[in-house]
Amino acid sequence: MIIHLDDCVPRPWKNGLGRTREMAVQTSLIGMGFLWRVSIAEVDSAAPFSRFPGIDRSIALLEGAGFRMTMDAGRVHALTTVCEPFAFAGEAQVDVTLVAGATRDFNLMVKRDEARGELQVWRGPLTRGVPRATVLVYCARGHVDTPEGRLQVGDAWRPEAPDAELTLADDTIALAALVSPRVP
Repeated sequence: MIIHLDDCVPRPWKNGLGRTREMAVQTSLIGMGFLWRVSIAEVDSAAPFSRFPGIDRSIALLEGAGFRMTMDAGRVHALTTVCEPFAFAGEAQVDVTLVAGATRDFNLMVKRDEARGELQVWRGPLTRGVPRATVLVYCARGHVDTPEGRLQVGDAWRPEAPDAELTLADDTIALAALVSPRVP
């Protein structure tokens, strides 16, 4: 299934201090809420991130100069390199300071006690099989050819068949969200 970012309605963050566009979500089989969620957030002012206890988060800058994330113990991470993933705990208190203007970022959130998530960066030119754990591939730059059609920047693809193959054109960057069940 191909998903176009423009078709995803912007919604307020859980804390109401920003906006996000949910591209895909899988509900949890145990308890309430989501098992995993992929979204694109727009950050246009200094604000704390919403807290998500029990959730592992991975984030990657898509557009803009980025921001500095100050976490619980004063640890600082500069999210300033496009498509370089950073993982952190959803329950962390994270305050954001913009480097220079608004940004857009890619987010993968995974319920920690049920699954493990990983955000991979794939760069073209490349033709490859899609790992079974892949829940979504997002085109961040260039274009990606999938069995269901071409992805342009801002499009995502949810693989529906095992052993699918895709092709990334020259200078293409795709972000792949992989989620696998946590083995007891």
